[in-house]
Amino acid sequence: MVCSRCKMVVKSELEKLGLQLSSVNLGEVKTLNTVTDLQKATISEHLKPLGFELIDDKKSKTIDKIKTLIIDLVHNKNNEINTNLSDYLSSHLAQDYSNLSNLFSEVENTSIEKYFISQKIEKVKELLMYDEMSISEIAFYLNYSSVAYLSNQFKKVTGFSPTYYKQLKDKKRKQIEDL
Repeated sequence: MVCSRCKMVVKSELEKLGLQLSSVNLGEVKTLNTVTDLQKATISEHLKPLGFELIDDKKSKTIDKIKTLIIDLVHNKNNEINTNLSDYLSSHLAQDYSNLSNLFSEVENTSIEKYFISQKIEKVKELLMYDEMSISEIAFYLNYSSVAYLSNQFKKVTGFSPTYYKQLKDKKRKQIEDL
């Protein structure tokens, strides 16, 4: 789950199934009672047509937590990070970053850093589409060290400069879950 609407849909569907929920957060649902294997199968059947899937194995849960932390950091916390990404993830997941990095690369076929950059670039695209901030304001907002660094990274990922991208009429963005 990557947005508030996703959380709302999941919560609604689970409540329809009679589950009592203590919390619904990005990528995680906590129930008041233990969920049986039969209930998990039913939940899975109800959520699959809506584009959601249950993640039950440890590796997948860890990958999902990494993605959720990065998405939340970039899209909801304005990339307000007081430390580097590796320390941020390690402290939130209570695991060594090299283990997290190896697992993520093995499963996702990309590095955590590239995933983080792709999320930041999608946020830049979003902010450029809204046309409410200048490129220098966006760079500051997303904690880039300079406009030049943002521009170089943006061009490397998209093939366009931010200025050119802003002028495009058909600004196709990827959905967060497709990154």
